[in-house]
Amino acid sequence: MSSRSQDLVRIRPDLSTKIRVTTDSSSEESFQNTTLRPVIKFQNDLLLAAFRNYVIKHKGHFFEIAQEKQFKYIENAIQKDIKFRNSLKGMLIGQFTVEEYERYIQSSSSLNKRMMQMVIERLKDQLQLLHPASVQY
Repeated sequence: MSSRSQDLVRIRPDLSTKIRVTTDSSSEESFQNTTLRPVIKFQNDLLLAAFRNYVIKHKGHFFEIAQEKQFKYIENAIQKDIKFRNSLKGMLIGQFTVEEYERYIQSSSSLNKRMMQMVIERLKDQLQLLHPASVQY
């Protein structure tokens, strides 16, 4: 493993106590648990900032709508705005090791769906952190 790969893996949060990877796990489920979850958790603050910026650039009405509509807004933004979705994917894929990237490209379509669904759920779970008043730099 290269120095870059070792450094990337080293700085990620260790989720091994929370996630079980078994021999019954599919290769995609294994990749999700060993790579995607730690990378998404590591990039959490950046994902929140990117979504907050997206909302503000799109007139910011997100902050005034009801919670259920906010959930729908998050889903629609990530599923339908291809440029935004690709930007989020880039933030995550850029944290892969070369070995992980080679695994990723073998089934990128299904892994992209998993990745974006995980990001959607993470943003929904942290809705209160998306509001500008909660930002602390």
